[in-house]
Amino acid sequence: MEKGELPLRVTHNDTKYNNILMDKDTLKPLCVIDLDTVMPGLAAYDFGDAIRFAANTAVEDEQDLSKVDINMQHYEEFTKGFMTACQGFLTKKEVETMALGAIVITIELASRFLADYLNGDKYFRIHRPGQNLDRARCQIKLAQEMIKKYDDMREIVNRYA
Repeated sequence: MEKGELPLRVTHNDTKYNNILMDKDTLKPLCVIDLDTVMPGLAAYDFGDAIRFAANTAVEDEQDLSKVDINMQHYEEFTKGFMTACQGFLTKKEVETMALGAIVITIELASRFLADYLNGDKYFRIHRPGQNLDRARCQIKLAQEMIKKYDDMREIVNRYA
């Protein structure tokens, strides 16, 4: 971005499925909610945050890290939809950063969960002691699994770009 190779876009910055209202009968998306997080950002971060949420094989605060992995079928399905919707819109450099964006945003969120835990759980709502520490550990494990599958993740992005 500093080199001018990645444009700032209008991004949601909290791209989880639970921030989409769906029609109860057709299950088609109606609108995006939680718009207080919308600001300039990188497309790879919105893509990556959605992947972090949608392709994780475990819940965000899973304590059994053996359950944490990236579901490559979910990754591919989401990527297919995202990249198809962005045809002709994203730059070549942005396409090159999509898979990396998933890893970076996952590590960033791990550090935010850890910092919040160390600061007394003041930002992220918790329902049990140590939940933000568990969230941090889970995100670190997810990032490790993404790094192992990075080449496959890039190939999938390129297939649909």
